[in-house]
Amino acid sequence: MATQALINPTLLRWARERAGLDLEDAALNANVKLVQLASWENGESRPTFRQAQNLAHAYHAPFGYLFLQEPPAEYLPLPDLRTVGGAPVPRPSIDLLETVRIALQRLEWYLDYQKDHGLERLSFVGRFRLDSPVAEVAADIRNTLNVTVEQGQRTWEIYFRELIEAAERVGILVMRSGIVGNNTHRKLDVSEFRGFAISDPFAPVVFINSADAPAARLFTLMHELAHIWIGTSGVSSGAPGNNRREEAFCNAVAGEFLVPQEIFLPHWHRGPAELDLRVAELARRFHVSRLVIMRRAFDLDLVDHATYNDHYLSVLAAFRNQENGGGNFYRTAGAKNSTRFAQAVVTEALSGRLLLREAGRLLGVQPNKIREFADQIGI
Repeated sequence: MATQALINPTLLRWARERAGLDLEDAALNANVKLVQLASWENGESRPTFRQAQNLAHAYHAPFGYLFLQEPPAEYLPLPDLRTVGGAPVPRPSIDLLETVRIALQRLEWYLDYQKDHGLERLSFVGRFRLDSPVAEVAADIRNTLNVTVEQGQRTWEIYFRELIEAAERVGILVMRSGIVGNNTHRKLDVSEFRGFAISDPFAPVVFINSADAPAARLFTLMHELAHIWIGTSGVSSGAPGNNRREEAFCNAVAGEFLVPQEIFLPHWHRGPAELDLRVAELARRFHVSRLVIMRRAFDLDLVDHATYNDHYLSVLAAFRNQENGGGNFYRTAGAKNSTRFAQAVVTEALSGRLLLREAGRLLGVQPNKIREFADQIGI
């Protein structure tokens, strides 16, 4: 007879609820009968070790948690700057917690790597404060990244990519993903968060939730970069109308960087009467998505929240309808990790200073594929 696992029934129920599952879904995910799972949670019987391990896996929880006397204290290791309707949001999901944890682990490794290669403080991190002029902060970001005010020379998709490359060149790790790690079954919820920033003075991190519509990610990138420039870390919802001081300021900086108010307003007021035509014309003029123009118009009280929100939801729905989850795995892995971080890890692995197994763990790539991955990221 298989050995029973002396788990704590209370912790089993806590782990299920922590994963956001009801009994029926949990039983389905763990491939057990509903009545059996209910019996385990009620303490009427116990699962075997194999069954308990399967439950922990289905709940995305460490196996040891099921044996604790009380639920462990879990907290978001970054300031939570998210609000919904001006009120704090519910506790973060395990997907958000794990995504932040992965980013922090990568940052920890990269800082150790940098110490061995001449760690230098980045002067732009925390260069400004919350009471600094918005236009001055936006101009300094532009100057540091060595980009000019965009006037429609390129598509906004190319502009987005070039801004990320510019941020990486000056020392910022830009990570992008719409899933937890490599698990395509654990998609990040854009309604929970759109990005976060870690304002480390030696290796700042920007994370962009790729589950969001591509048209919205450009604004998120600049919002999180604004956090770096004022030296504040935190998880952002990116939603308009957030009344937290840091979020309102970073929204303003992002808007001013992408669509400077002094140039935007005259074009807005003399544009076509029809809103869609006006927005399309300005999107071409500033080389951003129509969504960014709508966001800028909302922030400047030129359109109401309902108009902006309807536009955003339609863009997000269109993205989800055409999303196929494909693409080059190695290119995606480079984006998830930050190209700068990935190149550092691969260089160490190929030199023999880092085990391939450890490099694979850090990058989410099979150890025997590291050399192939190196070719894809230009090493």
